[in-house]
Order: sequence, then C-alpha cells, then structure tokens
Amino acid sequence: MRKYLLRTVGLMTLALPMLAQDLPRPAPEFVFHLLGNKSSLLSSYRGKLVVFACLSATCGHCQAFVPKLNAIQKDYAAKGVVVVGTLFNPDAEVTHPGFIQQFKPEFPLGWSTRELVHAWLGFSVMKQTYVPIVAFIDKKGAILAQYTGADAFMNEPGDSVRAKLDSLLGPAAGAKKAAAKK
Repeated sequence: MRKYLLRTVGLMTLALPMLAQDLPRPAPEFVFHLLGNKSSLLSSYRGKLVVFACLSATCGHCQAFVPKLNAIQKDYAAKGVVVVGTLFNPDAEVTHPGFIQQFKPEFPLGWSTRELVHAWLGFSVMKQTYVPIVAFIDKKGAILAQYTGADAFMNEPGDSVRAKLDSLLGPAAGAKKAAAKK
C-alpha cells in the first residue's frame, strides 16, 4: 500500500508541470534581481499588459531580441504595455552587468535561476528549453500565452510579439495602427 501511495504521489508530482502549462492561468509571484542589489516583483506590474522575456546572456537569438523588445517597449508603453525580462543562464548573476552594458535594454532586466524560471513557466527542471522564452501576462495577473525558442512564434519574435500584443489589446489597437500608416 505504501509503495502504491508513493508511486501515485511521485506520478502526480511529475504531472504538475504539465498541468501548470494550461493557459490562461494565474501568474505565480516571481522575483528577479536587478543591478545594485535591488529586487523586483513581477506582480508590481499588475495593471499593465506584461511581456515577460526569459533570456540567456550567451544566446545570440536572445541578444538580437533585446533591440526588438526595446522598440516594443517604446511603441506600446502608451497602450499600457510593459516589457520585463530576466536572464537565467547558469552564471546569470555574473553575466548580468555585462549584458546590460553591452545590449542596453530599455526595460527592466534582471536575473534569476533556471529552476525558478522553469517553475514559474510550469516546466519540469528536466525539460530542455530553447530561448528566448516570452510570456504574456494580462492586467489582472494571468498568463495568457507563453512561447519558447522552439515554437514557430519565435521565428520572427519582434513581429510575433507585436501581432500578439495587437490581438490582446483588441480591435482599437489595430485600428490606431492602420490609421497611423495612412
């Protein structure tokens, strides 16, 4: 009986990350570390539509994504959108200052651990993930969508993020964009 109970609990524990990927779902709290020994809570952006980027300092795709995220931050800020990011490579604490200096993100970019990022995303720590990873969190704190570097969404990440934001912001955002092009 005890073996059966332990096996059932073990299987349920393995299944939790799969269940956690159901969307939408409440965004768990997430703490990321900023320069100057400061920390920030992801929940402090509640009331905004959040683009949460999880990056690796040594990933060329992540490095190329930063200027696109800078432009998105600039173009969508007036619409209530904020871009926030975290580095989570194994030595993120060490590489964070140099990454900030070299790639100059114009949005809050901190660092965290792979384990904490995977837990927040609802992934098993055993899962191999491809970066960059991006999640969209609504104004009430629900994760609406998330994409890894292996998803087709990330083939053209700047365009895909803009299209997703336009769809989440509703028809008014698309109409304003079309009027601006005329």
